Amino acid sequence: MSETFWCKNCLNMSTRPRIEFDERGWCNACQWMEEKSTLDWEGRQRELGEILEKYRSKRGGFDCVVPVSGGKDGAYVANQLRNKYGMHPLCVTVRPPLSLDVGNGNLEKFIEQGYDHVLVSPNRGILRDLNRAGFEELGSPYFGWLVAIFSTVIRVALAHDVKLIFYGEDGEIEYGGSTENKNRALFGLEYMKRAYFEGGYEKVMSKVDYTNKQLYYWGFPSDEEIAGQDLFLTHWGYFEPWDPYRNYLVGKEHYGLSASNENNSGTFTNFAQTDQALYVLHAYLMYLKFGFGRATQDAGIEIRRGAMTRDQAVNLVRLYDGHYPEEFIETYLDYYQMTQEEFDAVLDKYANKELFKKVDGRWEPTFTVE
Repeated sequence: MSETFWCKNCLNMSTRPRIEFDERGWCNACQWMEEKSTLDWEGRQRELGEILEKYRSKRGGFDCVVPVSGGKDGAYVANQLRNKYGMHPLCVTVRPPLSLDVGNGNLEKFIEQGYDHVLVSPNRGILRDLNRAGFEELGSPYFGWLVAIFSTVIRVALAHDVKLIFYGEDGEIEYGGSTENKNRALFGLEYMKRAYFEGGYEKVMSKVDYTNKQLYYWGFPSDEEIAGQDLFLTHWGYFEPWDPYRNYLVGKEHYGLSASNENNSGTFTNFAQTDQALYVLHAYLMYLKFGFGRATQDAGIEIRRGAMTRDQAVNLVRLYDGHYPEEFIETYLDYYQMTQEEFDAVLDKYANKELFKKVDGRWEPTFTVE
């Protein structure tokens, strides 16, 4: 515990994977915030223009693919590409497990604005088994879906002969993690598996008994399949300053996107991650493993965009972080086909015993956010 500390500017915790701090005690997300204020964004806009022209379809087809979930970020990226840059995006959704009404409604509102859209619903039984394996083996409760929003999107893009794929932000760079790609637009499969899948892709895939054909939507094209394809995966946040709240305002204005009627579970905001119920469990496991949850992440975003002081954030994090997802427990047990004892055993497995102790069946922090 003597080595555990929090960023002096935001509340990123020293336990966060791949995080680094400077001599001031500022995390790399806050350092990136500073760097963005003086970055040559005009140069990156020129780079974007060159990429768009290179991949713009010469045959009148789709120019690029944008993954969308029914949330603010995919809608914002698609809006910029179509309305500012004159691109013809194909929007792709991988149906999430345990989807929520807010996200489903927002996706319909978005599609109604004239976007071409593909909805992929991978085999639900296989998705559930992969999600359960991810939950048990990595403490990652929607691992199968997380893989699919990359693997399936790539499959759909190649099937439509589209080679340019835009994701939203690189969470590693924006929120505190590896900064190796901060000056590089292109990212590849190796980086994806290592950073986004916690290096556990092969481990989880080996835990399910399905053929490669059955796992098509979770399998990545081989080197031979993509050789000479000139596939380009990138993040929109590389080309302009990323602002989740701005994205929400744009989505609300142009597409009528709705927020939840109440604060999202475990935080003080209501406009992000509204597509599926498993995100609440993801945030709780993040808290058990590392000592920070959904409110810490949201507070960091608000601090870095100048909308909240650190003192305000501390109070909110102490109030909201560590929310046990009581309202969804029966849903989770039914989905994973687990007993309460089996479910609790997984939580116990990933609870950081240096940060938490169990009191009356619940994990309580032994630290105070400061």
